[in-house]
Amino acid sequence: MVETAPAWPLRLRGSADPEGVWRSRREDGGARAVRGERRSSRGHERRPQLPPPRALAGLFVWRLRNIGARQIPSRFVHLYHVASNRLITFQYFNFLKRMLQQLDQEKKVVHKISSVSPVHQSWSEMSSRNELREMKPAAETEDSVIPGGAESKEDRQWKEMKLRLDDLPGILARLSKIKLTALVVSTASAGFAMAPVPFELTCFLLASLGTGLASCAANSINQFFEVPFDSNMNRTKNRPLVRGQISPLLAVCFAASCGIPGIALLALGVNPLTGALGAFNIFLYTCCYTPLKRMSIANTWVGAVVGAIPPVMGWTAATGSLDAGALLLGGILYSWQFPHFNALSWGLREDYSRGGYCMMSVTHPGLCRRVALRHCLALIGLSAAAPVLNITTWTFPVISLPINLYISYLGFRFYRDADRSSSRKLFFCSLWHLPMLLLVMFTCKKSVLEKEDKGELRGGSHEMAMEIRLP
Repeated sequence: MVETAPAWPLRLRGSADPEGVWRSRREDGGARAVRGERRSSRGHERRPQLPPPRALAGLFVWRLRNIGARQIPSRFVHLYHVASNRLITFQYFNFLKRMLQQLDQEKKVVHKISSVSPVHQSWSEMSSRNELREMKPAAETEDSVIPGGAESKEDRQWKEMKLRLDDLPGILARLSKIKLTALVVSTASAGFAMAPVPFELTCFLLASLGTGLASCAANSINQFFEVPFDSNMNRTKNRPLVRGQISPLLAVCFAASCGIPGIALLALGVNPLTGALGAFNIFLYTCCYTPLKRMSIANTWVGAVVGAIPPVMGWTAATGSLDAGALLLGGILYSWQFPHFNALSWGLREDYSRGGYCMMSVTHPGLCRRVALRHCLALIGLSAAAPVLNITTWTFPVISLPINLYISYLGFRFYRDADRSSSRKLFFCSLWHLPMLLLVMFTCKKSVLEKEDKGELRGGSHEMAMEIRLP
């Protein structure tokens, strides 16, 4: 027989390739292990191998997912049907919540501990006494004020407002902004008193009454237009038209009943120029200033013009003409309104933004503070111009300088700090600054009186006027 060569090259110990020797030995051992497995598989059956634990866990999770995907929707549908059958709905829970709140808000009745009744009293007497004791507080509560819970419930529900004649004067006073109307009449009176003519009581009363009626008409129309916006502001949400205490038709009728007689009184009882100024001021306030409040910050300047017209009306009511003194008084009122209103609006910025009004304090806070400071300083210049225009003596700028410097200082504080404290100080200062400034101006004014007695004049000449200084 011919011997076959081995399948791998044999090398002797100490050969030059030891790694090849050890590699061949490993391969030979692997081949023999494979042959042994083949023999064992022929002689014996192969045992089944169990999957590893990780595979079992994955199979279990997959099974749960399949079962949940099929059964969970059906269970939710079943729970929905059960809940609907038992009235467990969102509306039902809301109803229970409202009932619980009403129970909490109801007035709690405090029962006093009564003395122990004698033993000899019968059961009927005790029960009747208890019933009387329970009926007494119930009758008292019905006669007294309604509890807070019931009152709040009635407020939430719609109900028809009934107007009583006893409440009508107060409602109309709030509709016409009686405090603002009083300020307008007082400034018109100041303009009448500053005029260099003799004082006539009848003309003064007619001018004051006509100006007040015109102001009431303008304020009523303003509230009629601003009802949807006033309801969003805390400052104006209690106005009569917002609360429904008066109907819009009655408010318009009240405005017409004040405006038409007021303008007629000024035009016919005083003079046509004063009546024309009053009609123009109503138009400017209702048709220009009111809609402009929601469009541009220019509404502040337009509103200042509206506030500057009443002293001009007082001057024209006394003199019948527009003079430099009327324009000076209007200028003082015009400049005074900027620190007054800008300081007021600074503390009401949230209200104005909630109501949708375009105010300087909301959209341009820096400009709001600068304008207030400028017009505080302008009051000093206007006061100094009064003796130049021969309206007052030179003592007026000197006496009015301290109060003008003080309001200018508060205007600077408001410009520098820009907080609620400085704005409140400036606002409250403006409340007493204007009447004091007008009072000082009246005490220092110059007046010209016409002498109607020609026999007192020398040489039969007619002297038209002479200048006097009031004490």
